[in-house]
Amino acid sequence: MTTVRPADRSADRSADRAAEGAAPAAPPHPDPAAAARPRPSAGIWDDGLIARRARPGRPPRAGGGPEARIAPPPRPETAPRPPSAPPPHPGAAVLRPRLDALRELVGLSRARLDRRTLAEAGRVLDEAVARQRHPLDLTVVAIAGASGSGKSTLFNALGRAQLSEAGVRRPTTAAPVACVWTEEPERADGVLDRLGIPARSRRQPVRPYDPALNGLVLLDLPDHDSASPGHREQVDRLLGLVDAVIWVVDPEKYADAVLHERYLRPLAGYAEVSFIVLNQIDRLGTDAADQVLDDLRRLLDDDGIALGEHGEPGAEVLALSALTGDGVGELREILGRFTASRGAALRRLTADVDGVSARLRGAYVAEGRPGLTESARHEFEDRLAEAVGAQAAGLAAERAWLRDAGRACGMPWMRAQRWYVRGRAGRKAAGGAGGASGGEVAAHTGTGASTGTGTTTGTGTTTGTGTSVTAASAEAYAPHAVGESGSAPSRAVSRPLVEQAVRALAYEASTGLPDPWSLAVREAARRGAEGLAEALDAASAAAAAAMAAAGPGRAGMWRTGARRASAWCTSVGRQAGSPESEGPSGSRASGRAGDRTGGRAGGWIIGGRRARAGGPARPVRPGWWAVAAAVQWVLSVLQVLTAAWLLVLLTGAWGGEWWIPALLLAGAVASGPALAWCCRAMARGPARRYGLETERRLRNAAAGCGRERVLEPVAAELLRYQEVRAQYVIAAGEA
Repeated sequence: MTTVRPADRSADRSADRAAEGAAPAAPPHPDPAAAARPRPSAGIWDDGLIARRARPGRPPRAGGGPEARIAPPPRPETAPRPPSAPPPHPGAAVLRPRLDALRELVGLSRARLDRRTLAEAGRVLDEAVARQRHPLDLTVVAIAGASGSGKSTLFNALGRAQLSEAGVRRPTTAAPVACVWTEEPERADGVLDRLGIPARSRRQPVRPYDPALNGLVLLDLPDHDSASPGHREQVDRLLGLVDAVIWVVDPEKYADAVLHERYLRPLAGYAEVSFIVLNQIDRLGTDAADQVLDDLRRLLDDDGIALGEHGEPGAEVLALSALTGDGVGELREILGRFTASRGAALRRLTADVDGVSARLRGAYVAEGRPGLTESARHEFEDRLAEAVGAQAAGLAAERAWLRDAGRACGMPWMRAQRWYVRGRAGRKAAGGAGGASGGEVAAHTGTGASTGTGTTTGTGTTTGTGTSVTAASAEAYAPHAVGESGSAPSRAVSRPLVEQAVRALAYEASTGLPDPWSLAVREAARRGAEGLAEALDAASAAAAAAMAAAGPGRAGMWRTGARRASAWCTSVGRQAGSPESEGPSGSRASGRAGDRTGGRAGGWIIGGRRARAGGPARPVRPGWWAVAAAVQWVLSVLQVLTAAWLLVLLTGAWGGEWWIPALLLAGAVASGPALAWCCRAMARGPARRYGLETERRLRNAAAGCGRERVLEPVAAELLRYQEVRAQYVIAAGEA
């Protein structure tokens, strides 16, 4: 018998298999080294071990000589295909946006929540990233329980070999042991390295193993109630990393308070990845085992663990004996279905996200619909307007405009009387002040006199409001209220009203918010309230300057189209003592000297005239005021002439009818007051519009200041809360 070398046999077998199963267009490529060797003849081929069949399509052999097989053309070399990855689990598409939302939630909340509150969420995110780096089709299941419950015995029974030491010595398992059911054990190395399982503690089941358990990584953990140091820490660490847990209890310790209070109750949200096994039922009778199992179900229900009964998702509860094997097959079948689903890792991660979302709910979920309503905004703006005296300023500006109209359109005799009173009061104040500064002298207007209260109004009478806010508002907004030095008078915003407005707004905005965000909203309002009163003073002064620059004609008043002038004198808004407020000689007294020469700061000059040398520019009054004033002068001249005419006639110097000058005099005397009354009636509408415009501008100034310093920061905090609330809804799976 001729001996055939193994290389020749291998080449023959590969050629036969390829010729039988491959398509004719792609013949197999035999080993070149084997094809080059001489083939034994057909008559001698028989080694008594392999029975060969004649196959159709075999290449013909050369007659009589060694077997000569035609070598097929070589195929192009291709890189070996990597093992195909399992298809992604449907739960991955649901879990990924939840993890992204939780990560965004943590990032947005670092400045509002303390680090301890967000620590668990950060740990869940880190563990999710670490677990997703390894194959998710591997299912890591840990066997946990108390000492003497039979964990190692059950571990060996599932592996059908002595994989972990079991005995009566306590504790028996000092370090976790792993067993991997997979054709490629190296695929589980990354998972076991993450779990901290050393290479000496890694096992494989007896082959051939059950293919239903393919992909299972089973761990035998130490006792959670072990007296040895470090065992409990190992159990706690691994329970936070594995995909599922098999809790093994025995008839003696199934109701142990440590097990239920320390592990089962806090892990109630992981029911879908939990198995509760009552071991050692061989020590009980059938009825006793059923009673213990029912009582175990009752305790689990008290712990809040959902039980997987009647097709509902939840924890599997079963009884078995790892020593006798009774019930182990049922557990193996349950584990096979659980592993074949390839979704244990995603279920565990989903349970982690559910748990941390439930614990963070109090920090993100508010009662009702918190936020700033339009009514709250309007109420805040109304309070600020009240604090700066917007309404009182509007009323004062309206009255001042009416007084100015009455003066401009009044009779010259009344104007002469006011000039006399004004000059007398000015000389008296200048003589009484002596060398005192201008701030110690009572402020006077261009045409008014002192009221006896230390301040003056446009007519020399009190405004009648009785409040300092009203007086300050009138002075700041009425163009006639500029002081002698040319500087706008200081305003006094009511700080109690400002603080009350801020407190009311903060309370309204933070009501119903979780504590961290409520505190953030109140803190934003408090920061905005710092310096708000001073900012309102500055905003009111700026609004006063803008209103004065607009002039009465631009606030809805009547103006002549030919005459346009600035509404405020050039000294509005300048601080006393500034270079601009000083006269040409650099002395502050130059302004008062100008007053004594008739160039009063802030006064109105008919016809749009300028002040004398050294005085500020003067605004222009409405044109019809000048017309009415001219008519009043004509009537005054007519009164003088007719009175002289009548006097001459009565003395007999001239002859003529006396009733003609008497009638003209009576008409001129009556026409002056009538014209003044008509002008006052005509001024009511424009004065009302001017007062409303003054109030509106002051309201807008106060509202803009409050919006910038308080409303916008508070709204920003509420917007941030809305963002994190939306992310929480996604992370919690409520979207």
